[in-house]
Amino acid sequence: MRAKTAEDRALLEMIDPVAESLGLAVVRVRLMGGTLRRRLQIMAERVVDNDISVEECARLSRAVSEVFDAADPISGEYLLEVSSPGIDRPLTRLIDFDLFEGYEARLETDRMVEGRKRFKGILAGTEGDNVAIDLDGEEDTALIPFEWIADAKLVLTDELLKRGAALRAARGEPEDDGLPEGAAEDEQTTPTSTKDKA
Repeated sequence: MRAKTAEDRALLEMIDPVAESLGLAVVRVRLMGGTLRRRLQIMAERVVDNDISVEECARLSRAVSEVFDAADPISGEYLLEVSSPGIDRPLTRLIDFDLFEGYEARLETDRMVEGRKRFKGILAGTEGDNVAIDLDGEEDTALIPFEWIADAKLVLTDELLKRGAALRAARGEPEDDGLPEGAAEDEQTTPTSTKDKA
């Protein structure tokens, strides 16, 4: 889930070592758009505390740009965007389901599981290669193979917002994050750079 397409996976293979050299982990890579103007979105975080600063986003953006300028893996013009995963983040690695145990999430599978593909409930960690989730309205904890999950994301709840506020307070940041009203809370994005090709 960190990469959806073969092209995303090839880019991720190039980006992972760059991020690791900066002490960061790539949460997700998506190359979006048509052939004219594409957008490469990289979500990343620090390995040590699953957070990232605007400065670190900018450093990763510059480092990836240098590698891509040399390797030229994307044909045509594209926009590079490096950001934090945000509060209601995507869950793309098996470890994410342990890190956010106790929080509400939505999952979508790539195949029917007991007559459905969409699930919502409280994450209960992992068991082996399975994601455990306490589904809304059901008594038993469901186990869903991680490899069957096509999409997973935390649900924006009061508990999740409180967690974000506590993390900001622990970093000594003010309660007002300085984002324009209506902007996604706790999401940090670097100024984007563009690669033009003739």
